Amino acid sequence: MPMPWTYRHASREWQAFLADVKDRMDLASDNMAYTAVDGVLQVFRRRLTAQQGIAFANVLPCVLRAIFVKDWEIGAAPLPFAPRADLVAEVKAVRRHHNLTPDTAIEDTAWALWRCVNHRELEAVLDDLPPEARAFWAVQVDDPAELATRMV
Repeated sequence: MPMPWTYRHASREWQAFLADVKDRMDLASDNMAYTAVDGVLQVFRRRLTAQQGIAFANVLPCVLRAIFVKDWEIGAAPLPFAPRADLVAEVKAVRRHHNLTPDTAIEDTAWALWRCVNHRELEAVLDDLPPEARAFWAVQVDDPAELATRMV
């Protein structure tokens, strides 16, 4: 079997995703964008079982997959999904003193995520997760082509 594309082009794929996030959130640095993305991924995974989380991680590009599972306490019981404002506050609490994450961090990360994943694979995983998971990653765009996968 040939090496998966996501492993061969991990840096290129990650930089494209991070540039999307940085531009979308109007952040000044890759570090700021990383903090926002890490926060969004942590908040989402806290609401999943380990089995659900691994299924979700398996459709992510390899660097995002690694960030998603890093330091995960898989024995912790999943938290319930909360109102969006509460989820955003939780995202902003990650590295609180170095976090300039905007209120739109979840939507902006979702927008960038859809542009770097196989849509059919992500849809299939979201179908098996609680309905709130689909809402978490929902993105409203005028032109669906805006979310066309660029790297997969």
